[in-house]
Amino acid sequence: MKAFFITVVFALLVVTACGGREVTRTETDTVTDLSGYWNDTDARIVADSIVDQVLDSRIQGLGERVSGDRSESYPVIVVGGVRNQSIEHINVDVFMSEIERSLLNSGRYQIAAGGRERDEVRGERRDQSIFASPATAAEFGREIGADYVMTGTVNSIEDEADGTRAVFYQVNIELIDVETALKVWMGSTEIKKIIER
Repeated sequence: MKAFFITVVFALLVVTACGGREVTRTETDTVTDLSGYWNDTDARIVADSIVDQVLDSRIQGLGERVSGDRSESYPVIVVGGVRNQSIEHINVDVFMSEIERSLLNSGRYQIAAGGRERDEVRGERRDQSIFASPATAAEFGREIGADYVMTGTVNSIEDEADGTRAVFYQVNIELIDVETALKVWMGSTEIKKIIER
C-alpha cells in the first residue's frame, strides 16, 4: 500500500510540473520573432532571395547547357563552406540546403555532393570495391566535376541603447569557377531587426 501511495504522489508531481506549458502547432511559413535573434523566417528569406538572384542572373553560361564532355548537361555546382561570422550561432545548413534544393529543382543546375556527403559516397564506393560483386560495384573515377563552388559568409552588426537593440545581418554568397578561380556571380541579402524591451 505504501508503494502504491508513493507512485500516485510521484505521478501527480510529474503531471503538475508538466502542466504549465502550452504548445500550439502552426504553419511552417508563419513569421515567429520571439527573441529577435536569427530564426527560421530569416533563413527562409535568405534562401528565397539568393535563389531568385541566381535564377535571374544573366552571367554567360550560368544556368545554360554546356557542351563537350558533359554531354549537353547543365552546370554543376558544389556547395563549399559558408562561414558564420555573425555574433550569433546560425546553422547555415538550414538555408544552404534550401538553396541547393531550389536550384536543383529549377532544372537549370546540377548539384554535386560536397564535404561530408562526398566523403560518405566515396566511403561507400570503397566498401563496394571490397564487398560487392564486380558486376554491381560502383566504379572509381566516374564522378562529375563541378563547374562552380558556392561559398559565402554570414555577417552581423549589433547596436543597443536604452532598451532597444538593432541587429543587421548580411549574407553574401558567391559562385566561383573551379577551373579559373574567378568569381562569376555574387549575391547578397540583408535583414535588419529592431528589438524593443
